[in-house]
Amino acid sequence: MSCSQTIIDYGLRSIGIGERLLPRTDLNLCQQFTLIGSGLIWNIYFAFFALLFGFFLANGLALAKASPSAWLRKPAEWFIFLFRGSPLFIQFFLAYQLFVLLPRSGIEILGITIATSWLTKAWAGALIVLILNTAAYSAQIFHGALMSVPKGDLEAADAYGLTGWTRFRRIVWPTMMRLAWPSYTNEAIFLFHATTLVYFSAFPAFRQQGDSLYYASYFAGQTFNPFVAYPIVAMYFILGTLVLITIFGNVNRRLNRHLPGATKKVKYRPQLIR
Repeated sequence: MSCSQTIIDYGLRSIGIGERLLPRTDLNLCQQFTLIGSGLIWNIYFAFFALLFGFFLANGLALAKASPSAWLRKPAEWFIFLFRGSPLFIQFFLAYQLFVLLPRSGIEILGITIATSWLTKAWAGALIVLILNTAAYSAQIFHGALMSVPKGDLEAADAYGLTGWTRFRRIVWPTMMRLAWPSYTNEAIFLFHATTLVYFSAFPAFRQQGDSLYYASYFAGQTFNPFVAYPIVAMYFILGTLVLITIFGNVNRRLNRHLPGATKKVKYRPQLIR
């Protein structure tokens, strides 16, 4: 089988398109690169949606933590403490056990039956855990940035007569994002790497359609050589990290576009000779 045919057969296998059976004989590099790359689709899925929903939740938590009302501040503080204080792997395990305890027939609310069986699947249950986890870490970052907004900016907003939502939207939130973005970029990278923990969690892979680490473990077990499959996973994640750095770097330049020299591109100049 040619490499191009292998890509056609296994390139989208992790999402149920292509060959159903995994290769068992004559395993080659093309098969490993293709299937591990196919599994990376799930890692990208987890990272993208966890960052998307976690970003908005984190903003709300940061504002709630900064609120003078204890009814808003205390729940936000305990939520952030709980998810930052416990290991992500334990959160996966406890969430799966909690979802399994839910009635298989669903929960009836106001005469409407809400299905719950989908929560035990990795695409939903593991994603919820990742959203809550990254929201807690991001909320702490955003809260610190919110508390660091220069008083001069707030006084200038007051001088221009900006109050309420207009003040927050035009002055406070952009400044908060600008201050928090470098740390938030690190959180996005850590979350992308943390998606590999889904393989070790209790959430099962449906029809052998797992993530990149699932296929890497399969090839390492079949070939008894972990020094090929796992470096391939590392290479894919390094490339993904470079993409994340590029995207978040562009956003950072956009946030700081009013500063002198902020739009200049960072050039890599290795120092070969001291």
